[in-house]
Amino acid sequence: MKFKIEGVFPPIPTSFDNDGNILHDKIKANLARWNATGLHGYVVLGSNGEYVSLDEKEKCAVWETAREAIPREKTFFAGAGAESMRAALSLVQHAARIGADAAMVVTPYYYKPQMNAAALIAHYRAIADASPIPIILYSVPVYTGIDLDVSIVIELAKHPNIVGIKDSAGNIGKYSEMIRAVRADFALLAGSGGVFYPALCVGAKGCVPALANVAPRECVEIFDAFKRGDHARAKEIQLRVYALNAAVTAHWGVPGMKAALDELKEFYGGPPRLPLQSLGDVERIALKKIMRDAGVIK
Repeated sequence: MKFKIEGVFPPIPTSFDNDGNILHDKIKANLARWNATGLHGYVVLGSNGEYVSLDEKEKCAVWETAREAIPREKTFFAGAGAESMRAALSLVQHAARIGADAAMVVTPYYYKPQMNAAALIAHYRAIADASPIPIILYSVPVYTGIDLDVSIVIELAKHPNIVGIKDSAGNIGKYSEMIRAVRADFALLAGSGGVFYPALCVGAKGCVPALANVAPRECVEIFDAFKRGDHARAKEIQLRVYALNAAVTAHWGVPGMKAALDELKEFYGGPPRLPLQSLGDVERIALKKIMRDAGVIK
């Protein structure tokens, strides 16, 4: 592996107009602004990129746009995955050709009763065997209903081309158990800004927080403060942005995150794709207050 998985990697949104068309120029403009904030890289087409709402051609086009706008010194994770191994591998191979540094592959979930340990291990091993770029496991049970348990992660971490996991459940006890058991260079990335600092304390390498789209400097400062041993500063920022993180994840999700970007003025949020609905006026007023309390707008 030629890059170090460490730091803050926001799962960037996909920009749409009111008719659901992808606005590639807005994606590039957002990335240009994020590039100036100290972020260490990006996840392109994660859950917050509305990955499941794009077809394969659109996914590849968004990756191509992002590749043009992401400096080579910043890590480019391509959000991928599908319900079959063959379809998932095809996307991973596309991402490799476009120039992604690694693929973040979400768990298959449609046949949930059959998605046992044997099925998931076989799925990821087959992808990793054939992938020309490293694989990051992606567990987001709130959306998929599938949680990669510790024993599965420990087994998959033995594969040399599976180099980490983004775990969005936020269970610090589970993080501790995984980190204790896997190889030293296997990277655990917290999937929520709400547990960023405590995750670092137990050995996480970084975070993939939706929060970092709207509070990039604050997320980077949590990481930097932790690295220099300033735990008081890291804790202070963590607590200050906690409510904002909840607003753009569990509470309002992607529409909330996009509305928050619009409130920042320098970024483009815009509407989500149907069936997701944009925030209403009352919700936007509440969101603006949360952003003020977090110190990201005045």
